[in-house]
Amino acid sequence: MSTMGNSTNIFWQESPVGKLERQKLLNQKGCVVWITGLSGSGKSTLACSLSRELHTRGKLSYILDGDNVRHGLNKDLGFKAEDRTENIRRVGEVAKLFADAGLICIASLISPYRKDRDACRAMLPDAFIEVFMNMPLALCEERDPKGLYKLARAGKIKGFTGIDDPYEPPLNCEN
Repeated sequence: MSTMGNSTNIFWQESPVGKLERQKLLNQKGCVVWITGLSGSGKSTLACSLSRELHTRGKLSYILDGDNVRHGLNKDLGFKAEDRTENIRRVGEVAKLFADAGLICIASLISPYRKDRDACRAMLPDAFIEVFMNMPLALCEERDPKGLYKLARAGKIKGFTGIDDPYEPPLNCEN
């Protein structure tokens, strides 16, 4: 008997088509490319460029953008530490499903806490590539494409990553 979470009556339904069969059909191995960094560091730009290049090469990918998932899947979450952790956990679970389906899933999120990113890595030990957009805070503030740093510095946004909430750089990223 297998159970998940707090429920005692939830069982995993195996697919009649296995992971290797899906990979063979797509002629690619599913994986997750997790792009992390401060707001304005270029995560979404890199994700879009990577997706376009993969498409050009005949590879199927999908971008899970941090802002986009908060419009639907995670619209019930705020920005307290526990909400940020749940945001990353949910995206990690969806990314795992995409990778299992044989897609190259590009997750582009600030994902400020190391333990949350490491938990996602643990879900996909052989198929997780972490890319750290190592941009100085000053450069991100200068770019400020959404005007968020200005609002955070003015005290209009509380708990903004890099200003009054920490960003924990990766210790074991692949780049």
